[in-house]
Amino acid sequence: MIVDLSVPLTTGMPVYPGDPSVEIAPALTTAAHGVNVLGLHLGSQSGTHVDAPFHIDDSLPRLDELPLERFTGPAAVADARGLAPRSPIGPERLEAVATEGVIVLVATGWAGHFGTYHYLDHPYLTEEAAELLVAAGVRTVGIDALSVDPTPADDFPAHRVLCGAHAVIAENLRGLDVLLEAQAAGRAIEVSMFPLHLPGADGSPVRAVARVT
Repeated sequence: MIVDLSVPLTTGMPVYPGDPSVEIAPALTTAAHGVNVLGLHLGSQSGTHVDAPFHIDDSLPRLDELPLERFTGPAAVADARGLAPRSPIGPERLEAVATEGVIVLVATGWAGHFGTYHYLDHPYLTEEAAELLVAAGVRTVGIDALSVDPTPADDFPAHRVLCGAHAVIAENLRGLDVLLEAQAAGRAIEVSMFPLHLPGADGSPVRAVARVT
C-alpha cells in the first residue's frame, strides 16, 4: 500500500507567516502555444517540504550537501494526538520510536486543520524532545504540522537542535493516522520524501509517500 503524505500545492494555500505566497497559473496553453505549461511562484518551504540545516544557520549544510539517505528509509510514528492547541510535545512521546537510522514521524492530528487559521495553533516539539531524537541517532524527523517549533516563533529550539545535528526536518505532512494504524497492526513502513535538486537551498517542497508492507 502506498500512502500519500503530501498536501496539494495550490494558489493561496497556507504558508508560514511571512513566507512567499503560492501562485500557480497557466503560463502556456495548448490553445495558444500548442502545449500546457504551468507557471509556479512559491517558496522553498511551501506545502509539504523538507528543511536543510542551512535553513537556520548559514554555516550548516545546504540541501544538496546532504546524503540522499536522509530522505528515505524505514519509519516509525509517534502518537502525539489529542493534545490541546500549542501544547509542547515532550521526550516521553518519542522514546518508543527513537531509534538510530529510523525516520521518526510525529502525528499530532493537526493536518485536519490544514487550510484554517487554527492550523497555526499546532503542538510542537520541545528542545528536550529534539535532543532525545538526536541522542538516539535519528537524523530525519517529520511532523503533520506547520513547524516543529511554535508558530509564530522568536526562537527555534527544536530546529536548532535537529539542524545542528545535520538532521532533515519534514513539515506539513498528512496521513500519519493511516500509518499509526498500520504500525499498530505490525506492518512495516518505509518513507520517501526526496527534494528538488536545488543547489545551495535551505529546503524544498517534496512529494512525501509511505510504502506500507
